[in-house]
Amino acid sequence: MNETELIQQICNGNPQAFRYLVKQYERLVFHVAGRLLNQQEDLEDVAQEVFIKVHQKLPEFRGDSKLSTWIATIAYRVSVNHLKKRKPDVDIGESQYELFQHSRVSDENPEQLTQKKELKEMVRQMVDRLPAQYKTVLSLYHLEEYGYNEIVEITGLPEGTVKNYIFRARKMLKEMLVKSELKRDSRYDRKEL
Repeated sequence: MNETELIQQICNGNPQAFRYLVKQYERLVFHVAGRLLNQQEDLEDVAQEVFIKVHQKLPEFRGDSKLSTWIATIAYRVSVNHLKKRKPDVDIGESQYELFQHSRVSDENPEQLTQKKELKEMVRQMVDRLPAQYKTVLSLYHLEEYGYNEIVEITGLPEGTVKNYIFRARKMLKEMLVKSELKRDSRYDRKEL
């Protein structure tokens, strides 16, 4: 079933079509919201609110963008509003993002696989330490593979700002990795003495 048929089925009251939509886009919603929210219970509440809004506003969807972009936009806005309600003094104007893609099956030995897994976890932790305005944009670009125009549509940020945030986030990650390597190397040097 294509997007148009799915939307029509949902608008006609087919609950199974809506379940299908939720199943198809729940990973996207959790990912977008998860970059802004740190607590699991908040994430679940926000995801539920997102799909309620999607269901309510689906008849208004004009198809100017992809359905996934439209849903990601709702997820982003609901998450930002949720954060503003919880922490009105926190400046949340933008987005954030997680970097590395899923592991692939390889011929590497177990030690190499373990090192890669540790690096991936370390990078994930570093991404989580990035300011909110960088995390979401970086995640949308690298993990969800959205283009600049789609990120602009989702976040409402100017394209130049999106590009700048992605550049700055990468630079910050690189600096964190260098510092982490220096710490690791100095620990090994002390053990050898």
